[in-house]
Amino acid sequence: MKLPSDRTILELIYKLYYEEFQNHSREVESGRRSKIYVPIDCQMIARELDVDGDIVFGRLYYHLQKKYGYTNEDESKVLFFGNTNGEGFSINFPLMASVLAGLQEDANKFRTATWISSCALAVSMGTAAFNIFFK
Repeated sequence: MKLPSDRTILELIYKLYYEEFQNHSREVESGRRSKIYVPIDCQMIARELDVDGDIVFGRLYYHLQKKYGYTNEDESKVLFFGNTNGEGFSINFPLMASVLAGLQEDANKFRTATWISSCALAVSMGTAAFNIFFK
């Protein structure tokens, strides 16, 4: 069994919860107090990824929260993932979207560099083969 990457987990959360984030309204009782903190179901996400729910929870709470959560100069904390406002475990959706964009950009850079390297290798091998057989 291959464990899902941070990017895979965050892409699934984005896909499943973007509409809920977008549709929050202060005028209408939406079931949550804050627009930016969206409650998520780690068990459902884990089922989609075919892993145990504690793997997803642990990745979000123990790894990504430590990596991307921060404290402001006024000592207020900005959570990436945590138990907010007594609404259960929620993810800071705009922060998560920014982190996801960075992970996707890194993946695209890696793919581009790999593709360019592969093309350079193919050209080099073609040139070597040409020089061996036709000169």
